[in-house]
Amino acid sequence: MKVAVLSPVAWRTPPRHYGPWEQMASNLTEGLHQAGIDVTLFATGDSVTSSKLISVVEKGYEENRDQDAKVLECLHISNLMEQADSFDLIHNHFDFMPLSYSRLIKTPVLTTIHGFSSEKIIPVYQKYNRDGHYVSISNANRHPSLTYLATVYNGLDTESFQFNHFPTDYLLFFGRIHPDKGTAQAIQIALKSKRRLLIAGIIQDEDYYKKQVEPYLNDQIQFLGTAGPDLRNELLGKAAALLHPIHFEEPFGLSVVEAMLCGTPVIAFNKGSMPELIRNGNTGFLVNNTEEAVMAVDRLEQIDRYACHEWAKNRFSKEKMVEDYLNLYHQII
Repeated sequence: MKVAVLSPVAWRTPPRHYGPWEQMASNLTEGLHQAGIDVTLFATGDSVTSSKLISVVEKGYEENRDQDAKVLECLHISNLMEQADSFDLIHNHFDFMPLSYSRLIKTPVLTTIHGFSSEKIIPVYQKYNRDGHYVSISNANRHPSLTYLATVYNGLDTESFQFNHFPTDYLLFFGRIHPDKGTAQAIQIALKSKRRLLIAGIIQDEDYYKKQVEPYLNDQIQFLGTAGPDLRNELLGKAAALLHPIHFEEPFGLSVVEAMLCGTPVIAFNKGSMPELIRNGNTGFLVNNTEEAVMAVDRLEQIDRYACHEWAKNRFSKEKMVEDYLNLYHQII
């Protein structure tokens, strides 16, 4: 079986800091390679993989802003589609654009839908609904007008995360600085809990950061900027809890699983995929507002950190994801 994995070209695959879709394309590619599958990764030229890499774009458009994003995307996607006959299956991690080629080639295309940026993109998915193969990354993130082959949870390289049984007392916010992610609510939870809060992530909304985050920064509330893999593991592992007060129906939430792999419980607003990722009262707490989150902070000692680790390792591993996708590949082919 020859498989092509199509990754986005916003960031490197795997990303240096941020890039969840690129991270999943990388995890899948490496997992397929380790499973003995003939897999080729289509990604940026600076990407890192054990498998074959094909690229016509050297750097992602988010890392080199002198480039036009649409031009890079068109060059990148067409490069794969012009070689489609070389593969038994194309696994698309690039949203809806590659679907427009799917009726022009004979090779089946499996599309992992990582989320919907808006309702405006749904017509493309609807057009190719009958002859495409769609996978959701959580049951919560399924559009009622689409047909899905399966739900396959994102899988992480569990060996990259170190379990820590003895945390310190700080709370952690790890994610994009954006209203959707609830950075401001995390700050309020920390202030009301009288706990130290460390904030790590890219600033995606500068105005939000200036008005809702920066005025609160002091010795208690600290912003660390972006965090690479080493700092990520240290921050997640030593935290008393990860705060995840999201304000949107999040399709997955990689930081939630990453925290639990380190043994760190998660206090999350009960939206989107959170009930599928977190066992309420066992690996963290599902809450509805900041007041309930503050009460959950007082209950953190009830959580068995090893139970968090085991839950995430067994349910959200790279190996589990690869096994699930291979079953679908055989079904399609």
